[in-house]
Amino acid sequence: MMPIDWAVLPVYLIGITLLGAWTARRVKTSSDFFMPRRFGKAMMITFAFGTGTSSDQAVTVASKTLTNGLSAIWWQWIWLPATPFYWVIAPIMRRLRAVTTADVYELRYDRSVALLYCVFGVVGMAVKIGLLLKGAGAMVDSCTGGVVDASYAIVVVTVLFLVYGMAGGLGAAVVTDFVQGLMTIAFSFALLPFVLQATGGLEGVRATLTEYNPAMLSLVAPGKIDTFFVVMYSIQALVGIVAQPFIMGVCGAGRTEMDGRVGFMIGNIVKRICTMAWSVTSLAAVAWYLNSGIDLSTIDPDYLYGHVAREFLPMMLPGLLGVFLSCLLASIMSSCDAIMISASALFTENFYRHLQPNRTDKHYLAVGRIASIGIVAGGVAFAYSVEGVVEALNVWFRIAPMVAIAFWVGLFWRRATAAGAWAGTLAAVAAWALTNVESFVGWLAQHEWITGGGVVKEQADGLVFSDPWVVVFYLASGILACILVSLWTQPVPETKLRRFYDLIYTPVRPGEVVTQPCQLPEGTPPAERTMLVDWQGLQIPRPSLTSVLGVVCGWVMVAGLVGGFVWLINR
Repeated sequence: MMPIDWAVLPVYLIGITLLGAWTARRVKTSSDFFMPRRFGKAMMITFAFGTGTSSDQAVTVASKTLTNGLSAIWWQWIWLPATPFYWVIAPIMRRLRAVTTADVYELRYDRSVALLYCVFGVVGMAVKIGLLLKGAGAMVDSCTGGVVDASYAIVVVTVLFLVYGMAGGLGAAVVTDFVQGLMTIAFSFALLPFVLQATGGLEGVRATLTEYNPAMLSLVAPGKIDTFFVVMYSIQALVGIVAQPFIMGVCGAGRTEMDGRVGFMIGNIVKRICTMAWSVTSLAAVAWYLNSGIDLSTIDPDYLYGHVAREFLPMMLPGLLGVFLSCLLASIMSSCDAIMISASALFTENFYRHLQPNRTDKHYLAVGRIASIGIVAGGVAFAYSVEGVVEALNVWFRIAPMVAIAFWVGLFWRRATAAGAWAGTLAAVAAWALTNVESFVGWLAQHEWITGGGVVKEQADGLVFSDPWVVVFYLASGILACILVSLWTQPVPETKLRRFYDLIYTPVRPGEVVTQPCQLPEGTPPAERTMLVDWQGLQIPRPSLTSVLGVVCGWVMVAGLVGGFVWLINR
């Protein structure tokens, strides 16, 4: 780190904090803080991109690239097959006219299910913040060669996004994400040309890795990240995306449904492009290590990306490392702020407001800001307790899908009940816990058809339940329990169901004002929808032409990204 690098960092950190705090002038009510519905397509794209993209993801890709090669990209590309469906998820979330996703669970089921979701949502967001901070700490530590300790980096980043997030709420997150999103793109591509130049371009990278291990250049790795892994983790991602608390803001902070559609899908497509840059940079870094005669087993996987930045950027231009670190911090802060606000909204609107009703709006606004501190403190504690970034990511992957089972079953099946929602969630949790019980895994290993099918594998630390089969086991258990218990329990009253389905079937009108969560604005008649499937309570609406065309375009973009990436690597 040179003096100019240290000079660059405060310019960004102070500037972005002031920008976020400046937006506080527009925060007059708790709805302004938690769910402002005033942003257009450009801001929604950068908000979706900034909220969902951070440097810990580059750390994850780089970490697994060191051992698995190109297939490690799927640790972040698992959302890629789900991305076209964002086009139809976004208008559903916007039409619910909710402040938080817990509002939706209460509307569809009852308050107990909303509280269940609150617990999962707040815990999941604290884990996500911890994951982000863990990745940021590892990156800063490795970039500076230990001059800035990971622990201190976590504290500084936390204090700064707390300051402007508590002041300006979700609006501050959207505004700052516009700047930070652009900086995240710069972060994603900053190292690529320098590392490729040092390794003889892609041709040199291919030659080095082919000689070392040809499997490093395969998009799938048998027994590690194979096709079954990709399919099951993609299903897990699609199931869980609706239950991520910050997704309500990503879809609902726009002025119209189309703003949410475009922002959610395009913002995430941009993220997948950045993931390609992380992957190629990491491959080139591995090739550079091999060419330098460095034993790969001596490298800490979580520090790979930052170490390469420290090796290359100072030689190219003084101050470039400071710019890189600023972009790195921008990518973390752009995610943490929105996550913090969404979790704070869950606590305030769906827990505290019911305990303390009829208080002033100013009181709830203050509680929301105080709750932000507690949620972030939980995230920091998780960051200090977890061993590695990949381990933290695997924990976070599974939290939302378990409670999302009730969302999807309740969306399409009118017979789903509150008891079924509880049963489905708890069964999924129990199934996940069971896959970590040594005696259960050992018992399964005694059956040849289990081990032959790859359900249980033997690794250096003993027998383990295969990751994709964990997804199959807990999702199947949760769905089955939700359906069976719903059939055995009292149906949800028809008046409650009608209000829920009227909301998701009635498009948002330009300029409409939401005065109460999950209610149609006064004077808005419920829309009628033609059903594609209507059998035994199972209802699937006939999709509109806009939905069909959007999903098709999404798949074209996904196919283009995967095909283009494979061609780029193998040409």
